[in-house]
Amino acid sequence: MRKVAFKTGVVVLLLGLGCAKADPAAPSPAAQPAGLALDAPVDTVLDALDQRGQGLRSFDANVTLTETDESLQLSSTRRGHVWFQKKSDDDARLRVLLDKKEDKTKVVNEKIEYLLDGGWLDDRDYNKHIEVRRQVLKPGEKVNLLKLGEGPFPLPIGQKKEDVKKLFVVTKIKPDKDDPAGTVHVLLKPIKGTQFARKFSFIDVWVDTKTSMPRRIDTVDLKETTTRSTELTDLRINPELTDKDFELEKIKPEIWNVHEEPFAG
Repeated sequence: MRKVAFKTGVVVLLLGLGCAKADPAAPSPAAQPAGLALDAPVDTVLDALDQRGQGLRSFDANVTLTETDESLQLSSTRRGHVWFQKKSDDDARLRVLLDKKEDKTKVVNEKIEYLLDGGWLDDRDYNKHIEVRRQVLKPGEKVNLLKLGEGPFPLPIGQKKEDVKKLFVVTKIKPDKDDPAGTVHVLLKPIKGTQFARKFSFIDVWVDTKTSMPRRIDTVDLKETTTRSTELTDLRINPELTDKDFELEKIKPEIWNVHEEPFAG
């Protein structure tokens, strides 16, 4: 199966599934993992992430994305909402809506949106009135977005620890005062020659001890100058999402520049 290559770094980061405290009213998945101890060893953390992913059918949450460039001393944050639904073992859809952008001095309304469904990635910029639809899979081809090496998820949810260790050296990091409360911190160092080694220097994951879901994920580029951090809040696990949750806003074609890019690979 060909790996999905997303053109926009924002989407790649959001698919990291940085997560927060689950909504206790949300339906629980069939494979509810037991809580993690703060001193749990690496293998126990990976087993919990594996079990958590086995029952993950859908989620939605508020999302915060922060990108920091140390070389330029610049940082920006976008906020919005994300919806994910697993349609089958080899098919899923994802919608990401970011409508607030902030830096050190101000917060502005700046709406961008992404929808991945049916092998097409829809990329919208509402301020510039630009929409690009890219066919990222061959017609009829499917992809498991939660599987390491197939989708862009640099995260071991629903993956056997043996498979994770083929791609990463995983290390448990000692607790720090800046860690999100109630989390265990693991560091994923891509193994040389793997696809992730061509993208990331390392990946930090903070896993919630109650839900066994990542609360935060940071990815650091190869030059170790750019850090992208994703956090989700008000997370609902396995809500009953419908087609309406993945329906984009109607636009006026006469004032939008719409471009379509069929599959070219």
